[in-house]
Amino acid sequence: MGANGSSYPHSCSPRIGGNAQTQQTFIGTSSYSQQGYGWESKLYSLEHGHERPTDRKKKSLGLATLKRRFIKRRKSSRSADHARQMRELLSGWDVRDTNALVEEYEGTAALKELSFQASLARAEAPSLQRDLAALYQHKYCTDVDLIFQGTCFPAHRAILAARCPFFKTLLSSSPGYGAEVLMDVETAGIDVPMFSALLHYLYTGEFGVGGAEDTRLQNVDVLVQLSEEFGTPNSLEADMKGLFDYMCYYDALLSFSSDSEMIESCNERGAVAAAQTGVSVGNGGPRTPDEDLRAHKAILSARSPFFRNLLQRRIRTGEEMTERTLQTPTRIVLDESIIPRKYVQVILHCMYTDVVELGLVLRGSPSAGSLGEVQALVSGGRGASTRTEEAMELYHIALFLEFSMLAQGCEDIVVESLSLDSLVPILKWSSQPYGSKWVHRQAMHFLCEEFSQVVTSDVLYELSKEHLLSAIQSDYLQASEQDILKYVVKWGEQQLIKRMADREPNLLSGTAHSVNKRGVKRRDLDVEELKEILSPLLPFIRTEHILPPNSDVLTDALKRGLISTPPSDMLPTAEGGKANAWLRQKNAGIYVRPRLFSPYVEEAK
Repeated sequence: MGANGSSYPHSCSPRIGGNAQTQQTFIGTSSYSQQGYGWESKLYSLEHGHERPTDRKKKSLGLATLKRRFIKRRKSSRSADHARQMRELLSGWDVRDTNALVEEYEGTAALKELSFQASLARAEAPSLQRDLAALYQHKYCTDVDLIFQGTCFPAHRAILAARCPFFKTLLSSSPGYGAEVLMDVETAGIDVPMFSALLHYLYTGEFGVGGAEDTRLQNVDVLVQLSEEFGTPNSLEADMKGLFDYMCYYDALLSFSSDSEMIESCNERGAVAAAQTGVSVGNGGPRTPDEDLRAHKAILSARSPFFRNLLQRRIRTGEEMTERTLQTPTRIVLDESIIPRKYVQVILHCMYTDVVELGLVLRGSPSAGSLGEVQALVSGGRGASTRTEEAMELYHIALFLEFSMLAQGCEDIVVESLSLDSLVPILKWSSQPYGSKWVHRQAMHFLCEEFSQVVTSDVLYELSKEHLLSAIQSDYLQASEQDILKYVVKWGEQQLIKRMADREPNLLSGTAHSVNKRGVKRRDLDVEELKEILSPLLPFIRTEHILPPNSDVLTDALKRGLISTPPSDMLPTAEGGKANAWLRQKNAGIYVRPRLFSPYVEEAK
């Protein structure tokens, strides 16, 4: 079926950069921890570091790389104040009303658990095993034909050689691209369906896909004889990692170029492809290992629909047959303004192992083009990219390549890095049309859980109105209503000061007469303009639940006219007063669901 030349590349020399010692992110998308998540548990810790994983299977059993970090409830004087205020409120209640409030909290906790699980949900990314099963079924980019009992099995020599010592020896004597290899299996009782199941096992690590062949391969004696004749493979993960490291029987070369260089070096068809997709394919002359990266067309096709469509188009145009005849690997030229060279090792590593290893990023290679704007957005002008910024940029490349396993691994890395310092950049990035909605949900969850710490830091003034509004609308916000009102007003005052500074002439900026230099006193602020800034936010503060009822924060807001009417529970009512705003059963038109604020819940229980 093809020329049996010996010049087709099948070296087993180590690939460039394959020995980097770095942190790894293991990806798993279908299994979630079933631990309870009530009002007292948290997903994130403000104090955490990255540890090098040592057991991939153990790692994938949890929330993928999203680690559920539970931190101890803070025993601070502030929490004690909140508990005391709640105790004073409940001291005048009937025990049945207190019990009703606890039941309300328990219902809200159950809703929080459902909301949390829903926020973690995302489509399952096809694993390496699943993609290799599809590769065996659909026969993309095969380069050897196995003939067994008159039946032809198109296959991929690199995968068979990496997985099975028998095939490694057998195929070394038939190196030709598209060679036909007659199979002489000595183990008795092996028929065509069983041989197909054996090949399926080599591709996936599992016997068969259902049917009679599965039952027959359960025969222990047959399995023992097969293992003696073919050898016992390592785990699929280990063998594919070895294939990535040594690139035996590689049949693709990844090159990098600028637009002008691609147009000069590629044929007309390749230049058109480059203009449309950022990738072109040509045969070109030999290049040094420093310029090209080796790969297997089978793996590229199995893991990325983008590469698969590109290579299938070459088969339809007849270019593939030319390469088979010439015994040359396919060169894929990548436009560095779209897919920077610094990330390609990471992309390939994930294709072969399902592991995102950012340590393989080529440091000191700045990104170019539109994807580099992501780094500019989150770096704030800093020089070197951080691990989080690299994951953000690589996420967009993964979407371009339609490689969802890599995209989800990048999402996990970004979420793992959530902290007070990184919260605002991650919120900004994930809010953009090109950002990750999944990451945005996790970042908003972090904001709600750590709201009390966020508002007491400078991070408060960096929050956008949209993100602050989303937080204070949540039933699960970890802050008292008094603190929410206090810091929302502080945020509004800071926004007004920024407006005043922006309205000053540039010549005065930074001088003794400027707002930034002399500072602004509260009495200098225009209350009407402050009310306009806060008008979208204040309606969502549950003033009926502010404790203590005579709070100075609430009184000050009323005096300034920021809140037009006092809380409804302060108005004359038939009975109960305060309890009406907390209990559904006493609803007289003023009930508001109490937030699941931990100190209040503990005291009520």
